[in-house]
Amino acid sequence: MQTPAAIADGQGAFTIDNIEVAAPRAGEVLVEIKAAGICHTDHASLNWKRPLVMGHEGAGVVREVGDEVGHVNIGDRVVLNWAIPCGHCFQCERGHAVLCETSKPAYVMERSAGHAHAEGTTWRGQPIDRSFNIGTLSGLALVRGEAVTPLTVEMPFTSACIIGCGVMTGFGSAVNVAKVQRGSSVVVIGCGGVGLNVIQGARLSGAGTIIAVDLHAGSLERAKQFGATHVIQAQRDDPELRGAVDQVKQLTDGRGADSAFEATSIPRLAFAPLRFVRNGGAAFQVSGINDPVPVPMPLFMWNKTYMTPLYGDCVPSRDFPKIFQHYARRELLLEELVTRTYRLDELALAFEDMLAGRLAKGVIVFD
Repeated sequence: MQTPAAIADGQGAFTIDNIEVAAPRAGEVLVEIKAAGICHTDHASLNWKRPLVMGHEGAGVVREVGDEVGHVNIGDRVVLNWAIPCGHCFQCERGHAVLCETSKPAYVMERSAGHAHAEGTTWRGQPIDRSFNIGTLSGLALVRGEAVTPLTVEMPFTSACIIGCGVMTGFGSAVNVAKVQRGSSVVVIGCGGVGLNVIQGARLSGAGTIIAVDLHAGSLERAKQFGATHVIQAQRDDPELRGAVDQVKQLTDGRGADSAFEATSIPRLAFAPLRFVRNGGAAFQVSGINDPVPVPMPLFMWNKTYMTPLYGDCVPSRDFPKIFQHYARRELLLEELVTRTYRLDELALAFEDMLAGRLAKGVIVFD
């Protein structure tokens, strides 16, 4: 079957072209994509050294089901995820699907067992990999069955698709990884899509003080809508955010916050959360910065901990239904995250808006 897709060339550019997608084999599902979220990782995938079907957030309708798949049927509405657990390896048995040693979901630079069969997706007559094993910026996605979760509540596809990474990463970092405690104090640096979902996760965990830090007044207003109790506008002439750190200490009895999260994707801020937390506090770098960054080691002193959580430690069968129910009870805002929708042929504009900071979340919609 032929379908349009966004193809990264591995050298910084992409094209919109048709790909061929085969019928599913045993253990596989063919999904007609209805909406796909975009984020900075999708833009980074332009330079992943080989052609790829782009995209790693998506939602749609099951079109075909291979043998040995029992949890979804043709016509089911589903959300895709890129933590594709085998369920049996050392990490999966310990509840860490994102670290699966069989499908290797985090190893985006190489083909892994999380992919559908090698000839399942071809471009110009040659097999092509799908980004994060799912490649959602295409009209059809051929994926492993473990990559799809039935959507069990009424929800627009434009909202459902962003659960697959941006929502899960932020929400899970607060709930699953940091295990934010009721009444505790939290700082979130950067109030884009991921940061807003850290705020939502902290709010749902019962945090007493949630402090949002961002350069942009509009982003801070949005942060209050999602649950921030206090906002601090950072200054461009203060690259180490020392002024914001002083304000946080004033709000936390002079100590600093119990936990702080970086969600900016700015390399020089990778270790900034350590400045905001109290002695014995916990800092989390959520945005996936990979650049080499120097760090003053004293930031780690006095029993502070630092972690770079992956995908909110997502276990799809556990976490997606939980998110669905929070949404159904209006405890988790999703429509409000989507700033604008685009057609697939407007992907360049979507990237431009994202990189300029005009979006909380952009979504590609397929007719």
